[in-house]
Amino acid sequence: MNLLAELVPMSTEWLYLAAAALFIIGIRDLSSAETARRGNLLAATGMLLAIVGTMQHGLIVKWEWIAVGMIVGGLIGLLMAVFMPMTAMPERISIVNGLGGAASGLVGICEVIRHVNPLGLGSTAPGFSAFHVGVAGLEIMLGALTFTGSMIAFAKLRGLITSKPMTYPGQNIVNITWFVVMLGLICGLVTGDLGPGFFFLLAGMALLFGVMFVLPIGGADMPVVIAMLNAYSGLAAAATGFVLSNKVLIIAGALDGSSGLLLSLLMCRAMNRSLPNVLFGAVGGATGSVAGGGELQGEPQSISTVEAAERLFDARRVIIVPGYGMAAAGAHFAVREVADLLKERGASVKYAIHPVAGRMPGHMNVLLADANVPYDDLVEMDEINPEFSDTDVVLVMGANDICNPAARTAEGSPIYGMPILDVDHASQVIVIKRSMSPGFAGIPNELFVASNCAMLFGDGKQVAEQLVETLSL
Repeated sequence: MNLLAELVPMSTEWLYLAAAALFIIGIRDLSSAETARRGNLLAATGMLLAIVGTMQHGLIVKWEWIAVGMIVGGLIGLLMAVFMPMTAMPERISIVNGLGGAASGLVGICEVIRHVNPLGLGSTAPGFSAFHVGVAGLEIMLGALTFTGSMIAFAKLRGLITSKPMTYPGQNIVNITWFVVMLGLICGLVTGDLGPGFFFLLAGMALLFGVMFVLPIGGADMPVVIAMLNAYSGLAAAATGFVLSNKVLIIAGALDGSSGLLLSLLMCRAMNRSLPNVLFGAVGGATGSVAGGGELQGEPQSISTVEAAERLFDARRVIIVPGYGMAAAGAHFAVREVADLLKERGASVKYAIHPVAGRMPGHMNVLLADANVPYDDLVEMDEINPEFSDTDVVLVMGANDICNPAARTAEGSPIYGMPILDVDHASQVIVIKRSMSPGFAGIPNELFVASNCAMLFGDGKQVAEQLVETLSL
C-alpha cells in the first residue's frame, strides 16, 4: 500500500509533464495550416492525460458528479462540433472562451467557500495564505468578466445585438475606474482589511464589467476581442492552478494567456492600431461620410453574372479575396468550385488572406480548409501583395475594409495606415457584394468606384453558384 501511495503521485506528475509537452507542441503545430489538425489532436491528447492525472488526486472522494460532468460536457462538445457550421466558428470560440472563464470563476468561489467563511466570520483555514487569497481574487475577477464579455461578443457576432459600438459620455473613465476598484477589492482581501464576503461583490462587479468592456467595441475589432478574451480565460486558468496547486493548469493557462495576448498584438499591428485604441477607441460607429473618408466620387460599374464569368474565363491569373461576407453567406464551397473550374481551364488561382479578414484570427483559413481548398493556394498578405499588379482578375468575395484604398490616403479615418491587400493594382477587379454599404469601420470603399472595378451585386452564395453554372457551360 505504501508503494502504491508513492506511485500514484509520481504517475500524476509524469502525466502532467507529458500533457504540458503536448500542449506546447500542439500550439506550435497550430501556427501552420498544414499541421493544424495534428496540433489540435496533440493538444486534445494532452488534455486527456491532464484529466487522467487529476482524477488520481487524493481530494476526490466522489466520482459520480465528475462522471456526469464529463459525459454531459463531452456530448455538448460533440454536438457543437458536428452540427455547428464552420461559418459559426467565431461564435463557437466566444462560447468556449466564456465557459472556460465561468469554470475558473466558479472554482475560485468554491475554494473561497471551502477555505474561508463567506460571511466574514471566523479565520482563514490553514494553507490558504495571502497569496492564495490574491490569486483567488484574480481568478474570480478574470473568470467572471471573461464569461459575460464573451457572451456579449457572441451576441454581437450572432447579430442578436448591434455590432456597432455602444457608448456613452465618459464610458472609458467609468470602465477604468471600475477596474481599479476591483483591483482595490483584491488588495483589501489580501491585506485582510476586507472580509471574505467581498469576494462575492468582486464577482458581481466583474460580471458587469465584462458587459461594460465589450459593448463599446465595434464588430470590426472582434478578432482582437476574441484573442483578448482567450488571454483572460488563460490567465484565469493559470490563477486556478495556483489556487489548487495544480502545475498543469498553471502551464496550460500561461500558454493560453500569453498566446492570446501575442495574437491580440499581432492583430492590432495588422490593422496599424494600438491595443488601447482597439479597446477604448469605439471604432466602427459611423457610416456613410466619415472623418477622413468622405463620400465616394463617381458611380460604380455594375455587371451581370454572365459578364463576370466571361472576364474570369479569359483570365490566366486570378486571385480570390475572401472576407466576412463570404462567411456570412456560406459561399466558401461555391467559391472553391469557381476556382476549380478556372484551374481546369488552365488559369492560376490563389487566395489572398488578410490577417484580420472575418471575425476571428484565421477565420478565412478555417472556412477555406472546410471547403477543401489546398493549403498551398492560401497566400498571406505580405507574400501576395506584389502579385496583384500582374494579375488579370481579382475576385473579391464579401471583403471590404481589408482592400479599401482609403487606408493609404484618408488621414484621420479609423483605417488610415492599415496594411491592406493591393487589390486595386490588378488589371480588373470584380467585387461580389450585396450593396455599396461600407465595412465595419464605416469607411466608404474607394475601390467600388475605381475604373478597373466592377460590382456584381447579390447574395454571395447565390452569385458564386451562378458563376459555377455559367463557367460549366
